[in-house]
Amino acid sequence: QVRVVESGGGTVQPGGSLRLSCTAPYDSIRSVPMSWYRQAPGKERELVAFISKDSELIRLTDSVRGRFAISRDNDKNTVYLQMNNLKPEDTAIYYCKRGLGNDWGQGTQVTVSP
Repeated sequence: QVRVVESGGGTVQPGGSLRLSCTAPYDSIRSVPMSWYRQAPGKERELVAFISKDSELIRLTDSVRGRFAISRDNDKNTVYLQMNNLKPEDTAIYYCKRGLGNDWGQGTQVTVSP
């Protein structure tokens, strides 16, 4: 049973924007931190963004700081990753993780290409 579902990926040109969404159909996200990771071809999965359960603590990896933003709406049981000024090196499968365990989604593909 998939515990987390991502959506919003696609193909955009450099400089474009996408907003990814993540929801947990069978669990509440209200009491847990949420994270976005990505994995590019031939590379290890890396943490992109983290948000605490109350949104008090937010962390973004250096390569996306100033371009990406993570937010959450606990009433909608959804976490977002707003991605602006996308670059070809942002091309990857983006995964959402619920909490600090192993509740992963199946990922959504983001491709940035002229």
